[in-house]
Amino acid sequence: MKKQKIVITGGPGAGKSSIIRQLEKHGHECLHEISRQVTLEAQKQGIAQLFLEKPVLFSEKLLEGRKNQHREADMIPTSTIFIDRGIPDVLAYMDYFKTEYSTYFTDACTEYAYDKIFFLPPWEEIYQSDNERYESFKEASLISKYLFETYKTYGYNPIEVPKTSIIERTQFILNQIE
Repeated sequence: MKKQKIVITGGPGAGKSSIIRQLEKHGHECLHEISRQVTLEAQKQGIAQLFLEKPVLFSEKLLEGRKNQHREADMIPTSTIFIDRGIPDVLAYMDYFKTEYSTYFTDACTEYAYDKIFFLPPWEEIYQSDNERYESFKEASLISKYLFETYKTYGYNPIEVPKTSIIERTQFILNQIE
């Protein structure tokens, strides 16, 4: 049985986590976004915004977490695993913020592959900022472009998910993998 690792990606506030929760609700195996966890751990150590204060360290922690998720997906005894963001997301954000990085990051994008990428485009009507999502909608839209282009750079053909209800978006994704 071939295992499929499927990434749900897109800019901040595009609905990724809502779709992941919907997939879980219907019994699908999902791995959640880890950037909030990395941010909260840094805040416990007195660093208010690790991503802004030490972007390379934040990205290293994020990359390690996403590599761990990729390996974790191999251990889950089901044929399809949905992952909220993938390894190329780390590079897209670093490119967006004009952060220099080593081949350590680019090598990970080729070493850890995914089977399908679903891309959620920016959607102003559902966008909300919060403690960890501080970007404006305009910034979120630009980040989306970086994400889409980064996945294409690494040989993926992201499938754009239409702007419909969570149930319809989830069904669209499921229909594409059957």
